[in-house]
Amino acid sequence: MGKKNILSLLILAGVMLALPLGLGNSYYLNVLVFVGIYSLITIGLSLLMGYTGQISLGHAAFFGLGAYTSGVLSTKFGVSPWFALLAAIFVTGGIAFLIGAPALKLKGHYLAMATLAFGYIVFIVFNQASSLTGGPSGFGQIPRFRLGNFLLRSDVHYYYLVWTLVIVVLLVSLNIIHSRVGRALRSIHEGELTANIMGVNTAKYKIQVFVLSAVYASLAGSLYAHFITFLNPTPFGFHFSIVLLAMVAVGGMASVWGAMIGAALLTLLPEYLRAFHDYDILIYGSILLVIMIFLPQGLFAGIFSLIKKER
Repeated sequence: MGKKNILSLLILAGVMLALPLGLGNSYYLNVLVFVGIYSLITIGLSLLMGYTGQISLGHAAFFGLGAYTSGVLSTKFGVSPWFALLAAIFVTGGIAFLIGAPALKLKGHYLAMATLAFGYIVFIVFNQASSLTGGPSGFGQIPRFRLGNFLLRSDVHYYYLVWTLVIVVLLVSLNIIHSRVGRALRSIHEGELTANIMGVNTAKYKIQVFVLSAVYASLAGSLYAHFITFLNPTPFGFHFSIVLLAMVAVGGMASVWGAMIGAALLTLLPEYLRAFHDYDILIYGSILLVIMIFLPQGLFAGIFSLIKKER
């Protein structure tokens, strides 16, 4: 994986461990929990889009499947939240495999349209299956996680749970990227036909990374459900899929670190722009436009290239 990545992981772990000690407002801690949850999804999307070159407009659906499966099982069937989380991962991973096997034979905008259609279907199911999902009104009283007899009641407890999982997922992803599998994924991105000629089983790797990215989104969905303790379909629509793509693009598609930076920026930025009232959307859009014009490779790659030029 490399010493630089190990050092970066240790620094991240140290910063996230100490950060709650310097936050005087629990609201900001709440926002950082969402940064961690969204980082899980964008890391998976970075593997899928940035490293493998496959487009997905339906990852909000996988996020929702994780949330609803975990929420319904723990609330309406009395399943432990931890077992519900694992069940959600298997259900979402299985659905991703069934969708990915035919859809990943498509390329370019055809694949994007297929995943978009899947996202809309799942969103409709969330709205219409009211006996399970509560329909547009949703349902609440979703239990929080426990560690033995210890209930993760406060935002601090949940913050450490989420960011521990983020670091674990980041560690797994970095190991994948710097392994033989990672080289195969990059070869698919550079040219699928060439990769096939070189002996890379492109179909297998494309499905595997698609399922893995869906599993990451499912994990994020379960954490979201047991943190908010209430679910309705609104957060899992097409709009959120676009926001996730923007997070990855702004941070840098070809880097899991960049994907996390994008998730942090697009989660924190609206909170700070609220002070501008009616102009917050205009400023928000302008900032994103400037980033994409002057740093087309994303913040992570752009900042490093600027540092190298100065040297």
